Amino acid sequence: MIIKRTIYNSIKPYINSRQVIVVTGMRRVGKTTLMNYIYNRIKLENKLFLDLENTLERRIFQKKDYQDIKFELELRGINFKKQAYLFIDEIQFLKNIPSVVKYFYDHYQIKFFLTGSSSYYLKNQFSESLAGRKYIFELFPLSFKEFLRFKKIELKIPTAKKISDTIHDTYDHYYEEYLRFGGFPEVVLLNDFDEKRKMISDIFSSFFQLEVMQLRDFRKNAVIRDFMLLLMQRAGTKLDISKLSKELSVSRETVYNYLSFLEGTYFIKLIKQYSKSPDVEIRRSPKVYICDSGLLNNLARVDEGTVFENNVFQNLRLKGELNYWQQKNGQEIDFMLNKKETYEVKLFPDERDLKRLARLSEKLKIKNYNIIAKKYSNLENVVYGFMI
Repeated sequence: MIIKRTIYNSIKPYINSRQVIVVTGMRRVGKTTLMNYIYNRIKLENKLFLDLENTLERRIFQKKDYQDIKFELELRGINFKKQAYLFIDEIQFLKNIPSVVKYFYDHYQIKFFLTGSSSYYLKNQFSESLAGRKYIFELFPLSFKEFLRFKKIELKIPTAKKISDTIHDTYDHYYEEYLRFGGFPEVVLLNDFDEKRKMISDIFSSFFQLEVMQLRDFRKNAVIRDFMLLLMQRAGTKLDISKLSKELSVSRETVYNYLSFLEGTYFIKLIKQYSKSPDVEIRRSPKVYICDSGLLNNLARVDEGTVFENNVFQNLRLKGELNYWQQKNGQEIDFMLNKKETYEVKLFPDERDLKRLARLSEKLKIKNYNIIAKKYSNLENVVYGFMI
């Protein structure tokens, strides 16, 4: 049985619209499963699901004449005289897909559902050819709420600011597994911890083989592999581009290219420092976070606090735009959400942490501030990782 993802509720209103639905996200986060979930709910028989990782199905769209493509689709059951639904998975493998989709979109009643693991390519390829013809949705590893759903644990996330230590311990029991092994659906559905670790290693290998080595012709694959491991060690910290350049013995431009690619393929996310001046925001060093705490915890040597902060990041990012903020004296706020809320991440919060966050938030004229804690606390304005 396919388990519904939360993002489906956002996509559902557009299923019968004219526009193309594009779902992007890291490899193995469940894009194909989501598409199958939607496919199975479309009652019309005039529909087709194609996977471009399959070289035979990829060949359909490699034909230069669009009428030849039309003929191939007709052989597979599509009737172009009626409304049809065409699902195409892993579109990053073909550079000409945007022009093909545009042609059939403009000439026939075809509703397209597309998935791809690289916004790096999709946003560039689709920006002009399908302007005004598409809706883009991003799919990420499971949130903690989805994690509980996949584990078939019937618990509702607490919404009250203040909870008892008993309630905390109940949720923290499950949150600990989520923290250690992350939110990739395949990993969550496994029960054995050793199998989870093997699956996480396989996900990393799959990403490296199919994204890094196939999508981009990097001259030094070993260097970008080392760079990925280096970034994991630096999760939650500001990046020093010059230092990274020296450690890897590559140019600053190469480092920037690597970062752009890895962010565009969802392996990392760069969080900018908040400033009222956009130019200053761009110049200041970004912080780096990894797409999933399970990857970070099992493939890098980092402490519990780093894994926890990264997990907080991956759940907060589902709620909107993230920044961090830092004063000249070095005091900082870990996360600013939508420029309206501030969060500090602490395993063991104390009253000094809360007072500092309140003081810094006041300077930003932000009234809504909270510490996100791992361990139980009696302090006010404290929420927990499993609540976000």
